[in-house]
Amino acid sequence: MNYTGIIIGAAVFLIIGICHPIVIKLEYHLGRNSWWIMFAAGLVLAAVSLFVNQSMLSTIFGAASFSCFWGIGEIFSQEKRVAKGWFPENPRRHAYYEGLRKKMFTSSGKDNA
Repeated sequence: MNYTGIIIGAAVFLIIGICHPIVIKLEYHLGRNSWWIMFAAGLVLAAVSLFVNQSMLSTIFGAASFSCFWGIGEIFSQEKRVAKGWFPENPRRHAYYEGLRKKMFTSSGKDNA
């Protein structure tokens, strides 16, 4: 029996599960300008994936790399979710979110995001 697919699938599941709270924390503490952290992590993991000789580990590092790249877009989406009130905002950045809300919502109440 070959367990490689199951192991990779479980690893990807855990990686995605770990990336979600990381995105939330990065946006909360550093805002959307923290995207570069995910980009740098993605580049490092991609490089590691290229140089790891073991096929399964290389695949897992590659999946982690692209999960970080996906997280870049999620940071921007998280900012919008916070502005809509779906997630808590950092009180120190309240004025920023108020300005964002004004941009996102027109006077008719429609969502422009």
